[in-house]
Amino acid sequence: MSDLPAEQGGAPTSVRVVIASVAVLLLLASLDQTIVSTALPTIVADLGGVEHLSWVVTAYLLSSTVVAPIYGKLGDLYGRRIVVISAIVLFLFGSALSGLAQSMLFLIVARTIQGFGGGGLFVLALSIIGDVIPPRDRGKVQGVFAGVFTLSSVAGPLLGGWFVDNLSWHWIFYINLPLGVVALFGFAIAFKAHPRAVSHDIDYLGALLLMVALGALVLFTSLGGRSFAWESPEILAMIAIAAIGLVGFLYVEAKGREPILPLKLFRLNVFTVLSMVGFVMGVAMMGTVTFVPLYLQVARGVSPTVSGLQMLPMIFGILVASMASGQIISRTGHYRWIPVFGMGVLTVAMVLLSTLSTRTVYPVMGTIFLFTGLGLGSIMPVVTTAIQNAAPRDMLGAATAAGILFRQIGGSLGVALFGALFASQLAKGLPTLPGGGDLMGEISPQMLETLPTELHESVTNAVVAALNPVFLTSAVVAGFGLVLALFLKEVPLRTRVEPAEGGRRLESGGETEAQAAEAS
Repeated sequence: MSDLPAEQGGAPTSVRVVIASVAVLLLLASLDQTIVSTALPTIVADLGGVEHLSWVVTAYLLSSTVVAPIYGKLGDLYGRRIVVISAIVLFLFGSALSGLAQSMLFLIVARTIQGFGGGGLFVLALSIIGDVIPPRDRGKVQGVFAGVFTLSSVAGPLLGGWFVDNLSWHWIFYINLPLGVVALFGFAIAFKAHPRAVSHDIDYLGALLLMVALGALVLFTSLGGRSFAWESPEILAMIAIAAIGLVGFLYVEAKGREPILPLKLFRLNVFTVLSMVGFVMGVAMMGTVTFVPLYLQVARGVSPTVSGLQMLPMIFGILVASMASGQIISRTGHYRWIPVFGMGVLTVAMVLLSTLSTRTVYPVMGTIFLFTGLGLGSIMPVVTTAIQNAAPRDMLGAATAAGILFRQIGGSLGVALFGALFASQLAKGLPTLPGGGDLMGEISPQMLETLPTELHESVTNAVVAALNPVFLTSAVVAGFGLVLALFLKEVPLRTRVEPAEGGRRLESGGETEAQAAEAS
């Protein structure tokens, strides 16, 4: 079973040291996502063209998504310490390979390996907090972690831009190595494992079917309408594989002894609603993080470093909203209306992003970025805290992983779909070179500087015109998330950590959380 903290008879490790080591793990995982964003235009220009931009992100998101439930289940079964260490080592190996990449194919494969490790870091780190912190107090800790994420969000774009401008984009991956070594040794020392010796039945078939279904789903959304026609045999085959894989996965999970995604979790209103809200947040967040730097660097012509600085209002919004929502949860024990507020603000922000042009002044642009951050930051602490509170104790890791899984799926599909939409719109709007050449595979800030003024303006206008539908589509998705959030039913937050054995009961009464969720 899972590792036990000192307060529950496990290793004599202080909760504060555990929290600190987990914070480093989250910094490691989140820094990798944000440090890449400002370097993407330079990477794709160097290795293969703007049409491949989304794959640098999609490869990592897809691989980290499909392994997230597996990590959560393995952590529940074998203890989180050894599984976390394994995930860190795999992540660092993928980071080293990404830094060595000399071709787009090599980079995509390396990012996939990196994602296989990174997929476990968020899941296991947040599951560990579920082991040692009562749900009522997790809002404060989640707020601290949101601050860590915000720190990486601030440092990531700035570091990425600085490396691109002064060294090489390869260093955005090399920087993970020293930070990862610190996280590896810190966690290994701080969190002692005392797993129980029990027999396990790992759901390998369910994991395989999930990987097949998600892989096919992301591939057909990425390639459809661009590399292959929507009605082509290749796309139809991918759709069929995704459908068959999903049906097979649901069947296996319903019959399995220890499923990686227990279907009975979906009987809980909190789990179901917030998982879908997390999915929508993933779509909006990754669409924004991936394409806003492209707008700033290509359409506005700023350097990678400056684009990172100009995104600071968004990061500030995430920090303020996440810390505030975490404090509200801890002090009041209530959370139902926080995701409603966050989704409402996010919907408005996405609509405003769709109005950006090459002439939008920065005060207006910065205000839009601020509202985007406020919307995203309001939702982040609620999803994990509420899901962990509602889930049965012996499914803590699986429930945490599932919540992150839906957010990652949203991010993967969002980047893939938005990447395909952006590329198709850009191909229609780009002018041709005087000699008949194609600009599609050559767009970069460096290339734009060599174009005549009139052609330069035509290209930047085409980029903005291709980005506007991306943000408008994201606004529609966020609006759907707002409707979903209205159906959330609140389960009272517990004030202490319960052991896995025996009935898990609420502090305020004798019913279990699952019963409370059903009755509410």
